[in-house]
Amino acid sequence: MRIVITEFMSLDGVVQAPGGPGEDTDGGFAHGGWTHPFFDPEVVGGTFDDALSKAEALLFGRRTWQAMATAWPERAGDPFADRLNSLPKYVVSRTLGDDELTWANTTRIPGDEAVAHIRKLREADGGDLLVMGSSALARMLLAEGLADELRLMIMPVLVGGGKKIFPDDGGLRTLELVSTVTSGTGVNVCTYRPVAEA
Repeated sequence: MRIVITEFMSLDGVVQAPGGPGEDTDGGFAHGGWTHPFFDPEVVGGTFDDALSKAEALLFGRRTWQAMATAWPERAGDPFADRLNSLPKYVVSRTLGDDELTWANTTRIPGDEAVAHIRKLREADGGDLLVMGSSALARMLLAEGLADELRLMIMPVLVGGGKKIFPDDGGLRTLELVSTVTSGTGVNVCTYRPVAEA
């Protein structure tokens, strides 16, 4: 399976709380919902539709999984929601109990075994394993060389600090720009793939 990371990202690299004010206020983050002025159904919405149509499973960190598990099941009847709800889901967590996995088709990956489990998933036959949000998980996947594609929706806004997905371990990682599309709202949707080391 290919691991594809899809993120809303500010121009200064922040991915924290794109959806709404109360989504994630860690570190005093006060700009939740910063993506709303730049969202357009065709380009930005189309990026998610395309990614989801190629996904055979979803991979989440705990916090993103919990937010989505409370939002999407009640939206049944919408094609995007129905697809999200029906796909197999994996959540990486040290704290969630199996009895808390209330979103249909969810399997917990123990946090301390995440890299080994995700490597096995990646080696299995299948389509894309899609990561949405999940900043700490995305950073770990990039650090471990487990991400096969990055789809970044880079929005023309600076939010002044917050959670990012890029490893800060001093490692050099080269990416190839595969495609870019610009929306009428100024969003650059950039698709990158890692360049194999020679």
